[in-house]
Formats: sequence, C-alpha cells, structure tokens
Amino acid sequence: MMANTLYKLGAALGLVLALSACAHQGAAALDEVGAPQVPATLSVDEADAKLKLVASERAAAEDEFAARELECYDKFFVNNCLDKAKEKRRLILVRLRAVEAEANYFKRAESVRLRDIDLARTQESARLDAEQRAAALPKPVKVVAPEPAPPKPEGKSVAEREAEHAAKVAKQAAADAADAPRRAAREAAYARKQADAVARQKRVAQRLAERQAEAQAKVAKAAAAASTPAVAVPVPPAK
Repeated sequence: MMANTLYKLGAALGLVLALSACAHQGAAALDEVGAPQVPATLSVDEADAKLKLVASERAAAEDEFAARELECYDKFFVNNCLDKAKEKRRLILVRLRAVEAEANYFKRAESVRLRDIDLARTQESARLDAEQRAAALPKPVKVVAPEPAPPKPEGKSVAEREAEHAAKVAKQAAADAADAPRRAAREAAYARKQADAVARQKRVAQRLAERQAEAQAKVAKAAAAASTPAVAVPVPPAK
C-alpha cells in the first residue's frame, strides 16, 4: 500500500517536471514531424493528473496573454508585440492539446482493455457454469423404438385392375347408350344443314348462269345491230 502510494506520487512529480520542462522549452519540444513530444502515460491516475495540469496551464496561458495584450497597447510597436504574445500562446496551447489528446487516448484505451477483460471473465464464467450444469444433468435413457410393420405391397392386384377396367367399360357403354338419341338428332340436323347448303349453292349457281346468259344475249344483239349496213334513202329532184 505504501509502495503504491509512493509510486503514484513519484509518477505525478515526474509528470509535473516533464510538463514544466516542455513549457520552458516552447517550440524546441517537437518531434521529427513538428508535433509536440509528450511523455507516455502509464496509468489512469497519471492521465488524470495530466488533464488537470493541462487545464491549469491553459488558464494561466490565457491570463498571461490577456495581461501581455494590455501591455502591448502601451508600446510603440503594438502589432509586433501582439504577434509575439499570440505566437507564445499558440505554442503553449499546441503543446497542451497534444498532452490532453495523449492522456484522453490512454484513458479510452485503458477503458476498452478493462472492458474486454471483464467480458472475457464473464464469458469464461458462463462457459464453466454451462459445463457444470451439463455434467449435473442425468444421462438420457435410450428408448428402443418398436420394429416397423412390414410394408404393404405397392400397387393393385390383377383382379382389382380387371374389375376397375370392366367397371369403366360398362360405365362408358351406359353413357353412350344414354347419349345415342341426342347424337342421332345432332347427326340428322347436321345432314339437313348440309343438304340445305347444297341446294342453296345450286340455286345460286343457276341464277348466275341465267344472268350470264342474259348478258351474253344483250352483247350479241348489240353486235348484230352494229354490223347491219345503212340503207340509202333517195332524194327527189328539185323542180
């Protein structure tokens, strides 16, 4: 217990010293790509301490910039003074954002790791519990099913098929006998229609022949009239 407390105090002290050193270094505490160098977080307590210190330093930087801004308005080169104050605040805020991002990332990763551990423990506990319940259950009794009855022969016997065929033939014969009068009436009506059609065709053909004969007679008469020579009428002499 005492050793753990001393370890936390030492880690927090080291964190404060590291952040303070970075604050004094300013733009020099950068890695190869220009991002601020942040010491790796090793525990959740260390991450909380970093976030608390970041909030404090951010407030101090804003207060310092506000005071420096008032001083700049009393100088001759106001813009130059303000630019330097803004740049100093920007560098401090960039470093603080990097520290804050690293601490928050560690806390999220640690939360996921602990959640995965709890999930694995829960799954293992459920698996062991299922195994214990399965072992405690009595073994199932084997049920012997009765032997199935021998299958009946498929299809019908010869006698059954012959009886069915005879019944179908008798039924068809009875139906044909019952339908015979209607069938005879239909055949007689069909024969009458055919005879009427033939007679009608003969009458039509006869009328056509008569009309053709009349037309030919008219044509012959007209031709004869056209071929008769004209008779000269004598003119009496003048007195």
